[in-house]
Amino acid sequence: MKITELYIYPIKSLAPLSVPRARLRRESLEHDRRFMLLKVLPDGKYRNIQIPCFPECALFHQRIDGDKIVVTYHVPSPPIFTPEVPEQHTPLRVPLFPRFEGQDLVDVSIMGSPTVAYRMGYPYDQWFTACFGYEVILVYIGDQGRDVLAHRPGDYDFWRQPQEQPQGGWLSGISSYIPGWKGGDGKREKIANQLTFNEIAPFLVASNASLRDVSRRLPEGEEMDMRRFRPNIVVDKDPQALEKEELEAWEEDFWAELRVTRSTGEERRLALTANCARCVSINIDYDKGRPSEGEPGVVLKKLMVDRRVDKGNKYSPIFGRYAFLLPGESPGEEDDDDDGVEIAVGDEIQVTKRFEERDSWVWPKF
Repeated sequence: MKITELYIYPIKSLAPLSVPRARLRRESLEHDRRFMLLKVLPDGKYRNIQIPCFPECALFHQRIDGDKIVVTYHVPSPPIFTPEVPEQHTPLRVPLFPRFEGQDLVDVSIMGSPTVAYRMGYPYDQWFTACFGYEVILVYIGDQGRDVLAHRPGDYDFWRQPQEQPQGGWLSGISSYIPGWKGGDGKREKIANQLTFNEIAPFLVASNASLRDVSRRLPEGEEMDMRRFRPNIVVDKDPQALEKEELEAWEEDFWAELRVTRSTGEERRLALTANCARCVSINIDYDKGRPSEGEPGVVLKKLMVDRRVDKGNKYSPIFGRYAFLLPGESPGEEDDDDDGVEIAVGDEIQVTKRFEERDSWVWPKF
């Protein structure tokens, strides 16, 4: 397979930024979800602004220009509210690495994993408030982080270990996923213990083959938009491959580990540890910032027919897999992980471990 698309979300829940290359860090892709927005409630408390409940987030586009995130608001037709305000036609420039010493702190919790975040303050709060039409603040994770609560590679039980590909043995298939396991060189596995404002894992991997299957459920001539699934890494069959069969939809349900091979020959591994359960966010029209009309507006219901395949999350359809960066296998690569590992569109992807059966969602109650 090949990587066909890479997406990052510098400000959580806004429209994704498609990039030709990205740097994998243990906690997230570089620049991914290090900012997020909170709605100020009448009692002074805050509510996370996330796209399932705030579909208008899709109208905010973002790109990186030097050391700034440039955010622009795309006024839909018809507009969500009138009269329009000047901020809706003026870009906002947010520093990628803002100074946060002395800034006010705000409590933030996502999927039961809490942290404190730094308020960005004026003029950022004022710009987003004007564009949303209600009071909003922008926060930055800075030097903070959120704990990974479950589905780390080391969380696996023995009976759920992936099947090693033919070149490996049973023990090597298990050893990569035992907490604290030391390999033959005595080195311990290093995996993420902290997240940014992502949900439960550093990365989300999706397949274009599965997207095509979703599109086949829509009326002729309509295609599902991958942006609605909000992945980081999208893969598809390599068109140059000698084997001409298509990548099958939903194969990724059984992927346990992927190997990424750069054009330079460098190889890195990703552990895929949990399914991504879907919600009403996949029904959103990214051009209008509202739930889609017609059949694209009920695509979640369409997937419920046959994609409720996770026994631990039995009411939600599954699309995509959460992933973690595993340490390098060559001398010196483990230390390089702290600076990140670059991948790019066009890099080769190979499945190196599979599960015999789908794994199951397990998450602490919060």
